[in-house]
Amino acid sequence: MSTDTATDVFEEHRPVLLGVAYRMLGRLADAEDVVQEAWLRWSGADRAAVREPRGYLVRITTRLAIDRLRQVKSRGETYVGPWLPEPCVTDFGDAVPDAAERAVLADSVSLAVLVVLESLSPLERAVFVLREAFGYPYAEIAAMLERGEAAVRQLAGRARKHVDERRPRYDVDPVQRRDLTERFLAAAADGDLDGLLATLAPDVRLVGDSGGRAKAPLRVLESSDKVGRFLLGVARQGVPDASFDFLELNGGPAVLVRSGGKPDSVVQVDVADGRIQAVYIIRNPHKLVSLADVVRPA
Repeated sequence: MSTDTATDVFEEHRPVLLGVAYRMLGRLADAEDVVQEAWLRWSGADRAAVREPRGYLVRITTRLAIDRLRQVKSRGETYVGPWLPEPCVTDFGDAVPDAAERAVLADSVSLAVLVVLESLSPLERAVFVLREAFGYPYAEIAAMLERGEAAVRQLAGRARKHVDERRPRYDVDPVQRRDLTERFLAAAADGDLDGLLATLAPDVRLVGDSGGRAKAPLRVLESSDKVGRFLLGVARQGVPDASFDFLELNGGPAVLVRSGGKPDSVVQVDVADGRIQAVYIIRNPHKLVSLADVVRPA
């Protein structure tokens, strides 16, 4: 296999590799580092002996992501305030024509699911991602991870049970989510507490991620009254030279707030029973770097 052909093969599978790495790590920069390392392994491999390049590359990427997760856990890194994944632009569109498959992919990359995945062991997370998001058979996952199939099935069962118990149940209708997001933002901007409370569930949660690098709550806020009053306070302070754009991030509609043309924050909501159940605000500037060059929708 020539160098050009090897590059073409790798680039063909890059989106899948990045998808696996991002779901494993929740950080785009780390995912891109892992995929780059996978390329180095691929470029130096005996490619003539590789019968199925996609499976080979996914195996390398998964193992590298597991190693990266283990390094993070072994260092015992601390994070200031609540943690949310780095927001990721998603637009499955025509690339995934099947609606059911799009729904599975969107769910597997949602903020709520990625937060739950953080509490899994690296091996459980790998099995969950490969099985639930990408549909790999247990036998193939076992081969990738060099584990017995029975052990992989046990890991999958534990991971699925853990996620099911901790993942909130939300509606995934993007039209409803966007409509509620628009009403929610308009009420906050107008200082309309009653209008804002009308969009919020009584036990709504607000999770703000700043990493200690911007203003955001250092604890999760709970109850419509606390969340509503906090948001009105933020709206009163305002964002200098603000602009707002709707994007699809992590499988659902979200708002990118810019200040002077630069990313200031990302706001996304989860909805159930016609009310907002969770508000996610990402303000850590390190997590917004990848959105700096996102083209504004026409």
